[in-house]
Amino acid sequence: MIPLSILDLSVVTTTTKPATALRNSIDLARHADQLGYVRYWLAEHHNLASVASPAPDLMIGQIAAVTKRIRVGSGGVMLPNHAPLMVAERFKMLEALFPGRIDLGLGRAPGTDGATAYALRSRLDRREGDDFLERLHELTLWETRDFPPGHPYNNVVAMPDDTPLPPIWLLGSSDYSSELAAQVGMGFAFAHHFATHDAVDAMVNYRAHFKPSGWRSTPHAILAVAIVVAETDAEAERLASSMDLNRLRRDRGQYLPLPSPEEALAYPYADAERASIARNRSRLFVGQPATVRQKLDPLIAASEPDELMVITAVFDHEARKKSYALLAEAFGLATQEAA
Repeated sequence: MIPLSILDLSVVTTTTKPATALRNSIDLARHADQLGYVRYWLAEHHNLASVASPAPDLMIGQIAAVTKRIRVGSGGVMLPNHAPLMVAERFKMLEALFPGRIDLGLGRAPGTDGATAYALRSRLDRREGDDFLERLHELTLWETRDFPPGHPYNNVVAMPDDTPLPPIWLLGSSDYSSELAAQVGMGFAFAHHFATHDAVDAMVNYRAHFKPSGWRSTPHAILAVAIVVAETDAEAERLASSMDLNRLRRDRGQYLPLPSPEEALAYPYADAERASIARNRSRLFVGQPATVRQKLDPLIAASEPDELMVITAVFDHEARKKSYALLAEAFGLATQEAA
């Protein structure tokens, strides 16, 4: 069976405040650890009323401290928002404290709006345009120490210097990210849950062009998918209605806390809005376990991911935990864990 992982957004709802959402993430991570999920990644978003965590490195430390087996990482650190040395230091610290359990996922988007991105970066040495490649190169140089002779950074050491950087993953939703991950020989995670680019094309492209490196000898592709599972198709549809309305609002630039199913089902949708929701449903897998497996299997067969990373952003925390438990059972995680 394909391994399962979790991408957590620390969901804020109309009744769950940000502080509670963060604690829910810790509770869900414990739950995932027991169920047999292999990774638990935290996202970086800023100035979003529906996402409580802007600092995945802080959450990684908290979650790794209360779990035993599951790998914990960033999904991801938005590298343009941070000095590469700071990223290297923080993730080397995490790796030193929790050896063999930390992942460093990197993204090239700001994870926010333009004004917030400027506020995050205004005190950094900003370059014009997209400087992700430059920052990624600098980050890797803190590990390899291959700065040119005479470079001032040869006298700077990222501490703790007896600990390597954890495995690096490049996150993306386009062919650019898959090609870059393949060229530099790193792991790749594709965001099917919001990408407009074809997931199969990105995953196949990554594998076809992967070049072994000091970071990875073989390709490893993660497919991130949005899933809602419940005991019945009807209940899963009810839970997913919150995500439908939330996505509709986000497409309009309205970044509000996640609404309840009751609010979503009572919303007076126009025909154009229902059509938009129907299009978005191509990126959301909803139903009882057998239904979800039936919907997922063709995508898995075509894209051949090494693992699935699941996003379940529903209104009720216990319903979210139940969804992950049902999915774990459907994919045989409990059986593997018991063995």
